[in-house]
Amino acid sequence: MEKRIFLSAPHMGGNELKYIEEVFKSNYIAPLGEFVNRFEESIKVYTGSQNALAVSSGTAALHLALRVLGIEKGDDVLTSTFTFIGSVTAILYQQANPVFIDSDTKSWNLSPTLLETYLKNATKKPKALIVTHLYGMSAEIIKIAEICKKYKIFLIEDAAESLGATYQNKHTGTFGDIGIYSFNGNKILTTSGGGMLVTPNKEWRDKALYYATQTKEPYLHYEHLEYGYNYRMSNVLAAIGVGQMEVIEDRVIKKREIFNWYKEFLSDIDEITFMPELPGSRGNRWLTALTFKTTKYTKVIKALNDINVESRPLWKPMHLQPLFRDTKKLTDFTSENLFNHGLCIASSTTMCKEDVFHICNTIKKSLSKS
Repeated sequence: MEKRIFLSAPHMGGNELKYIEEVFKSNYIAPLGEFVNRFEESIKVYTGSQNALAVSSGTAALHLALRVLGIEKGDDVLTSTFTFIGSVTAILYQQANPVFIDSDTKSWNLSPTLLETYLKNATKKPKALIVTHLYGMSAEIIKIAEICKKYKIFLIEDAAESLGATYQNKHTGTFGDIGIYSFNGNKILTTSGGGMLVTPNKEWRDKALYYATQTKEPYLHYEHLEYGYNYRMSNVLAAIGVGQMEVIEDRVIKKREIFNWYKEFLSDIDEITFMPELPGSRGNRWLTALTFKTTKYTKVIKALNDINVESRPLWKPMHLQPLFRDTKKLTDFTSENLFNHGLCIASSTTMCKEDVFHICNTIKKSLSKS
C-alpha cells in the first residue's frame, strides 16, 4: 500500500469548511458564538443529554467534572486502570488520589465485581468513580451505576472514545452524574481538539461553565472569588463539530462494518480473539481491538508497518506505569494479560473492504511465520 492507513484518521463530512467560513464572516472566532451553542445542542439531541458544555479537551471536561463534584486534595477517586492516562491526570490536577480497578474478560472494561469488592473493604470511602468505555465499547454501566448509588459515590463516565455507543438503547456518557466526550484528532468525531461535558444537573453544568471561563463574577469589571481555567471551546472548532455531528451515525455504522470485515477474514484463526461486545449494547468500534494467544504483537506491528499500516498495542494499564508505582489498586491480572497480548488495528472510516482484506492477509502471513 502506498498511502499510509492510520488507526483512525480524521474524516470530514462535507459541511465543516462551509461552517468555518460562516464563523470567519461573523468574526466570532473566540470561545463564544453561534456554533458553540449549535454543537452543544446537537450533542444533547443525539445522546439524550439534558445539559452540555463544549470545552477544550476531554481531559478538561474530566477536570471540570471533578471540580464541580467537590473532589479535593487527599480524596480517593476510583478509576479504570485499563485506559489512557488522560482518564487519570485530572485526578492529579485536583491533588486527589487515583485508585485503580481492573477489568473483566467479558467487556475488557472495569469489573463491577472488583469495584464492589473494593468498596466493601475500603478503609477510606472514595468520593467518585471514573469509568472508561474502552475503545468505544460500553462497560457494564447499569450494574456499575447501581454500585455507585449503593455506596453513595459520584459516577463520572469517560466516554471519550465511545460517542455513539449505547447500552440498553441509552448512550454511554448519560448514565452517571457527569459524562465526557473527546473530539481529539483520531476520535470517531473530531474537531482537531476538544471535548464535551454532559450532565442531567443544570447547576453542575453552569458551575462547570463558570470554572471553564476563568470564574468571572457578574460585574462590569473583572471580579473573581475563585480560580478557574481557560477551558472553553472556540467557535471555529465548534463549527467543525457541527459538521461532524451531521455524519456521526454514518461513522458508527462504518466503524462497525470495518470490525465485521476483520471478523469475517480472521474468524478462522484460533490464535485471535476480538474485543467482546456486551449483550444489549452497541459499541461504536472506534478501534478494532484483538488479542493473540501466543504471538508477540510486536511481530504483527512490524509486518503491518512494512505495508504502511498503523497499529499499536492495547493500553498499558495505569497501575503498571512508573508514575503510579505506589498507587492503591485492586487488580487480578486481566488488564495485564490484555496488554501483553493485545493490538489495535487500523479502523479509519475511509478504509474499504479491500484494505481490510490486505491487512488481514498480512496478519495471517506474520502468524504463519511464528
